Amino acid sequence: MAEQKVITTDHDFTITRVFDAPPAEVWRTWTDTDSFARWFNAEPGSVENDVRPGGAWKVTLREPAGMQMAGEYREVEPQRKLVWTMDNPGEDIVMHATFSETSEGKTEAVYGQNVPEPFPCDQAVAGATGILDAFEAALKS
Repeated sequence: MAEQKVITTDHDFTITRVFDAPPAEVWRTWTDTDSFARWFNAEPGSVENDVRPGGAWKVTLREPAGMQMAGEYREVEPQRKLVWTMDNPGEDIVMHATFSETSEGKTEAVYGQNVPEPFPCDQAVAGATGILDAFEAALKS
């Protein structure tokens, strides 16, 4: 696992990681429907991923069994930035990721999101860290 830097407040967090891949490969793995399905632990055939402003995303997770997640992309700058929402009744969850190339040809990714009460940030950070670990493993395969 790559080292990560985590910054938290009471209601949001960011995680910074450097992936051993160029931004084009990181972007493709993050946004391609088939790649996303593999690293996000999706049920086969359950992913919809319309990566454009106003485009929808939807997935059914294998674990926890059958959990559905969905939202909308708000901002898309290919190979540079994504801002998207996650539908959750009564909560406005907004996530973002930026990607920039390092001098070594790797990609620095900064992922962040708000965390609605009463959920603690450390719980959300643990979940996001697991997702980023799976993403990193997908990049290496």
